[in-house]
Amino acid sequence: MSGETSRIEVRKLRPDDDRTPFRSGNLDLDRFFHRFAGQNQFRHHVGTTYVAVEEGVVVGFATVSPSAIEVKDLPPKRRKGLPSYPLPVLRLARLAVDERAQGRGVGLLLLKAVFVLARALATDFGCVGVVVDAKPEAVAFYARYGFEEFAILAGELGDRPAPKTLFLELGAIPATPEPPPPP
Repeated sequence: MSGETSRIEVRKLRPDDDRTPFRSGNLDLDRFFHRFAGQNQFRHHVGTTYVAVEEGVVVGFATVSPSAIEVKDLPPKRRKGLPSYPLPVLRLARLAVDERAQGRGVGLLLLKAVFVLARALATDFGCVGVVVDAKPEAVAFYARYGFEEFAILAGELGDRPAPKTLFLELGAIPATPEPPPPP
């Protein structure tokens, strides 16, 4: 991994972290981070946000929560041998990088942190993999690390493109994912 991210710490969001300067270029992600990440974590306890911090400034975030998926929703080749009840997963609800830090490996650094969390969840409570509801423009990023699309029946958002639900099974999570080679 490049030295670009060596000065960046990934840790849980703190109540006193200044989220206001963060701009990813995606209004929905920015609005979530500014207005809802804190209350979801500290008041409602429905998700935990991890932040990438460089020199005291938040340069990226990933929000996760435990979740479950039905075996029938998995890609057919992933269903074999699994029980028919809901399976525990770690849901990567949101991931974004500040515009000033994009292209420097911050997204991969956050994804690595999510992989560490998934492995810990598997050890402590059970977890068969990571599910992400990727924005259409982010599908290629996740596909580079082995995520596969699977069909979840859900309502349309109407005014926005529907996210693509992707899955990466625990056994396919690389121990230390490295950036893919340049195209």
